[in-house]
Amino acid sequence: MKSGSNLEKKLNSGKFAVTAELGPPRNCDMSVVEEKAKILKGYADAVNITDCQTAIVRMSSITSAVALMKQGLEPVIQMTCRDRNRIAIQSEILGAAGLGVRNMLCLTGDHQKFGDHPEAKGVWDLDSIQLIAVVKKMRDEHLLSSGYDMEKPVQMFIGAAENPFADPFECRAARLEKKVEAGVDFIQTQIVYNIEKFEKWMEEVRKRGLHERAYITVGVTPLKSIGMARYMKSNVPGLDVPDSYIERLSKAKEDGKDLKQEGIQVAIDIIDRVRKIPGVKGIHIMAIEWEEAVPEIVKGAGLK
Repeated sequence: MKSGSNLEKKLNSGKFAVTAELGPPRNCDMSVVEEKAKILKGYADAVNITDCQTAIVRMSSITSAVALMKQGLEPVIQMTCRDRNRIAIQSEILGAAGLGVRNMLCLTGDHQKFGDHPEAKGVWDLDSIQLIAVVKKMRDEHLLSSGYDMEKPVQMFIGAAENPFADPFECRAARLEKKVEAGVDFIQTQIVYNIEKFEKWMEEVRKRGLHERAYITVGVTPLKSIGMARYMKSNVPGLDVPDSYIERLSKAKEDGKDLKQEGIQVAIDIIDRVRKIPGVKGIHIMAIEWEEAVPEIVKGAGLK
């Protein structure tokens, strides 16, 4: 065991893992985090805490993680390179580890022009691949990137994100391999809707043996509405939403069905299919500002 986290134990045991995602508030109201945690408790092996996602200022990931642990949940802190140099990043990692955090997702970070402070200066002293290597060195060699010996290692299960759909598609498995070589332990993919294309990516992953060197978990997001599906198809770079899902929601609306329930069923159907793909070890449910959907999806997919 590298960290002793619950997520690592679950994946290491060969059991199908479930992680969920929690977005901290855009203020200092800790009760928001606490209420979301209550919804997710018992339905995920670990919960991601986003780090100012889409470059919008929110309560810090590490602070929110402490609230989660008090509620009996295991956090996965996200850490972006956009806002910190290597000094600040390593300081944050030491602080998180000292508080008992055992899982971390290494991210480059969305560009600040997409957020609420487009005039902010991006740092990007490191990228996600370099960050993985830094954390691995802190854990396995108890060394900072400067070479300073901390004497005590940082216990951290190292994760990263990967997008199977971004162009050029032919390079996506090779990019994952770079993260595996850097020392990543688990991967959470971009949201998967195009299962056929994802299967092709997984074929390349298996050819390189990457599924045996890192745990691959699949990103799943329930569709709230037809508008959400169309927006994600047209406006979210690197996301592939087939027209069949838009047509399915449109048909559900015509039949008088609850679109949110249909969106949840879409997520369940996707989980049922990706679970059968060799090399997939778990799912990561990203119910964006809709944490209430997570219990229904987990139960509906038979993963409670």
